[in-house]
Amino acid sequence: MNKKVTEQIKQYIESQPESKALELQTLHELILGIDPSNTLWFDNGINPEGKVVSNPSIGYGKYTIHYANGSTKDFFRVGLSGNKSGISIYIMGLADKNYLVQTFGERIGKATVTGYCIKFKGLKDISLGVLEEAVRYVLTYGTTQ
Repeated sequence: MNKKVTEQIKQYIESQPESKALELQTLHELILGIDPSNTLWFDNGINPEGKVVSNPSIGYGKYTIHYANGSTKDFFRVGLSGNKSGISIYIMGLADKNYLVQTFGERIGKATVTGYCIKFKGLKDISLGVLEEAVRYVLTYGTTQ
């Protein structure tokens, strides 16, 4: 594992309020446990011009984004981010944008599920087993666009 990225992740988790930090650490360990060999990422949410464009995210796995102009970019397959309203899990690279909603939407509990994101207030609101199933699917079998 990249020690710099590991340290950035640790600092990010520790910078959160205590209850959110505990939940982020729980999720981080859960996702790492699915496949410890996955590439780890840390995105501080700041673009090359120094502008904040997103919340910081911890990333797991890798897939390549293919843009219409022919260019490509490597990016994480699963992202974990704490935000003001809770926690978001980003699931990237699924060809079927309805897959998450149709497969996990009704079973996951009190969460908002979109084509690429599972957002919830806290771990008490969701089925951790169903969330793990979604993350395991994309890290193991997920298809890219």
